[in-house]
Amino acid sequence: MIEFPKIYITPKGERSLRGGHPWVYADEADSDGVIENGTLVNVFSAKKRFLGTGFFNANSKIRVRIISRNANDKFDRAFWARRVRYSLDYRRTVMGEDFRCCRLIFGEADSFPGFTVDRFGEVLVTQVLSLGIEKIKDMLYELLTETLAEMGAPISAIYERSDVKIRELEGMEQYKGFWSGLRNLSGATEITENGIKYAVDYVNGQKTGFFLDQKYNRMAIRRIAKGRTVLDCFTHTGAFALNAAAAGAKLVNAVDISEDAVAMTKKNAELNGFTNMQFTAANVFDLLTDLYKTGNSPYDFIILDPPAFTKSSGTVKNAIRGYKEINLKAMRLLPRGGYLATCSCSHFMTEPLFRQMLHDAAADAEVSLRQIEARQQSPDHPILWNVPETDYLKFFIFQVV
Repeated sequence: MIEFPKIYITPKGERSLRGGHPWVYADEADSDGVIENGTLVNVFSAKKRFLGTGFFNANSKIRVRIISRNANDKFDRAFWARRVRYSLDYRRTVMGEDFRCCRLIFGEADSFPGFTVDRFGEVLVTQVLSLGIEKIKDMLYELLTETLAEMGAPISAIYERSDVKIRELEGMEQYKGFWSGLRNLSGATEITENGIKYAVDYVNGQKTGFFLDQKYNRMAIRRIAKGRTVLDCFTHTGAFALNAAAAGAKLVNAVDISEDAVAMTKKNAELNGFTNMQFTAANVFDLLTDLYKTGNSPYDFIILDPPAFTKSSGTVKNAIRGYKEINLKAMRLLPRGGYLATCSCSHFMTEPLFRQMLHDAAADAEVSLRQIEARQQSPDHPILWNVPETDYLKFFIFQVV
């Protein structure tokens, strides 16, 4: 075992680690002395039994992020090269042809705490949220480019989107920019997903510029959309709307409060030559209310893909009210026999809470829900059953009867 500074944890922390969770919280940890933030520490139980090695950060509520439970690991370049290859091999296996545009590294689910890597063809877009990864990111970028090149998937640019406030909780500044190891590109690229072309603005778009986790859920709505009049709410860059249009919907109205999002959706529609679409910049809550008041909604298929209404356990009750409001309004708008696709991307809005919310909304709308599909995130965003934070996306398709 390599001699790193020692951290001793409480019985509660030990139970969590033994259960497979990779985090040690501040109130569960005690150290022998001063430890440099972002460096590796060995974690022991109160009875001095080795439990794992991880990145330490006294600035964070997550005091240690475990990266290995093997006392023989050396944590050198070869260690991280194995980790990178393991993650990429997994994506090649589960994503097949979609390996060209998918999430290559999904944080704790791949034992890269606080590290996200999305691939858009020859461009990688990353996010670094832990100080330990920050200290070794240049090496990781080198390993990613080397390994992908060996796989016949050369990379032209890496752009980091670490422009999020949560970095400040780790004692880091917000940052975004191209990695100097590769030439800079324009900041925009074009991808193809489910046969549909998208312009991706990975410099100014939300998060890494495109939400890859709904890839197969977008495909699933195609079977419903053909010949229907579709309302796609919170459209972002129009991904659900474009899939509905590609399926042969009679008309698709793509709605978002952001003028920029609506403009990008229109651009993507033009890129694909779709003429069965219209575009509306509006507050979805207000739009659904106005449609209900007028009583002449033309839509027989409504898609609800809102942003996360809660990012902490303390705001779940408010989030439930928000989710219920939009789902209740959608259920009331739809004719009997109409269809509803609805989802939540918040880990804190658990599946039992989401199901109960839908049940309550249906009861208030005086309708029944006939479930067609219950889905989750695509497998490039793997769920570790011992890490609940990796299980976040709930997606349902119903017929309203």
